Amino acid sequence: MDEVTGAQLIAESLKAQKVDYMFGIVGVPIIEVAMAAQAAGIRYVGMRNEQAACYAASAIGYITGRPGACLVVSGPGLIHALGGMANANMNCWPVVVIGGSSDRNQETAGAFQEFPQVEACRLYSKFSARPSSLEAIPSVIEKAVRTSIYGRPGACYVDIAGDMVNAKVERSKVREVSCCPPPPVSLADQGSVTEAISVFKAAKTPLVIIGKGAAYGRAETVLREFIETSGLPFLPTPMGKGVLPDDHANCVAAARSRALLLADVILLFGARLNWMLHFGLPPRFNPNVKIIQVDLCAEEMGNNVRPAVALLGDISAVATQLLMCVRRDGWKYPSNTEWWSTLKSKIAANAKISKALALQSTVPLNYYTVFHHISQLLPHDCIIVSEGANTMDIGRTMLNNYLPRHRLDAGTFGTMGVGLGFAIAAAAVEASQNTGRRVVCVEGDSAFGFSGMEVETMCRYSLPVVVIVVNNNGIYSGVDSETWKAMKQMGELTSVAPPVSLLPEARYDEVMKAFGGRGLLVRTVEELRSALQLSLSDWERPSLINVLIDPSSDRKQQEFPWLTRSNL
Repeated sequence: MDEVTGAQLIAESLKAQKVDYMFGIVGVPIIEVAMAAQAAGIRYVGMRNEQAACYAASAIGYITGRPGACLVVSGPGLIHALGGMANANMNCWPVVVIGGSSDRNQETAGAFQEFPQVEACRLYSKFSARPSSLEAIPSVIEKAVRTSIYGRPGACYVDIAGDMVNAKVERSKVREVSCCPPPPVSLADQGSVTEAISVFKAAKTPLVIIGKGAAYGRAETVLREFIETSGLPFLPTPMGKGVLPDDHANCVAAARSRALLLADVILLFGARLNWMLHFGLPPRFNPNVKIIQVDLCAEEMGNNVRPAVALLGDISAVATQLLMCVRRDGWKYPSNTEWWSTLKSKIAANAKISKALALQSTVPLNYYTVFHHISQLLPHDCIIVSEGANTMDIGRTMLNNYLPRHRLDAGTFGTMGVGLGFAIAAAAVEASQNTGRRVVCVEGDSAFGFSGMEVETMCRYSLPVVVIVVNNNGIYSGVDSETWKAMKQMGELTSVAPPVSLLPEARYDEVMKAFGGRGLLVRTVEELRSALQLSLSDWERPSLINVLIDPSSDRKQQEFPWLTRSNL
């Protein structure tokens, strides 16, 4: 009699659905699930916090198009993972969370870590269920994976009662479930596609916005053809960077505010008119702007601004439809227009300001100097992970991406603490595929603190991530060591220290050293360049470069505040 355990069924079902990576923290009752996953050929990465594990698993979904699995224990373990599930849902990234729970015969009796997990996860996921029997596990796993990638991608949850993990069933009684195919591809209405091109032809100041939906949808090849054939300027959203290279001649990211303000027709490719694009409303946008919206989610159409044309369908497929129309008509937006002149003039002016800040070499350093020298040394094909306030915002403008899905940051939910989990996921993929690409994680010191213990995970698995902590001693800004000493003399720090301040010149580099990685402290340009070159050459272990900068360093003057206060 061939028997199989619940743990084996879970692992084999995930592998059958092409789930190749699992991140988690083991304990009662799911230790055996992790062991079965390894036996089934799934790569298991043990993390130090369930939240970071869920961030990592969701990043796998974005990078590969197939969800990663996050394995957590019952009660508090699952609750810790909810942050990662919410972040995945907001980013539209697929992930499947597998949570152990109380034994079925102990429900409502006050069992160990008893919690209404299926019900709680419904707020944070597209699908939440517990298999009713061992025989049902393959079907439930298949539905979770399929739901996570079909339609708008997102998080799914599968609950496994503790007594089901080691329970056995005859394999012949378990129905084999085949792997769900990739999501079906839908096309936009052809009449709407023709109308969209007509709207563009009448535009004087057109703009294309490329979002991370286009990156997830693998639309890079056709979008490049569309942009180059149509001659249109484009603006990437933060994680839309790299769908087309940031140094592409039609990229106007360096004139972002001007482009958004003056555009009369905007084509949205997989980008949402939420807070990141200032809701599509004045004062950041032209009050009469016409929006052409391309999205695979019907419910997204018309959020905040009613589109002049709504193109519902797969991003790559719709881009192909638009490209065919442009080619058929032989239309191309002229390169000698006043609009292009305005955009190029603003790009040049902004570049001049940034360069002046970047070339300052006084100590302590400023953000622009740090990013200027980092940008000169990073490989073009590296994956850049970034989080923090000014660290992420300034880094987005100065650290270029040249390939799609090679930038991971705080995303739609503005989540801090994602960086190290994302970096571990990216490094795990690069290691398994032996690509030779580096993963560089650029962190603010505050952001690093959310999941800093994951540097031990990097060291344990010999993942050669280069972590750069841009350390300004605080959240947004901090104080220097002398000011900190003076405040200590003034009274209890809980009463006098600014709430945004952190310990001055904290030695995050020593944390990496403690686990066997390379830790480097940097104060000058020369030290920064030397440390980064050394770290990039080390393929055996991770590195952390702790870059001490001026606590008062800030962004250059902005035309608008970064966070638009909506009147909605």
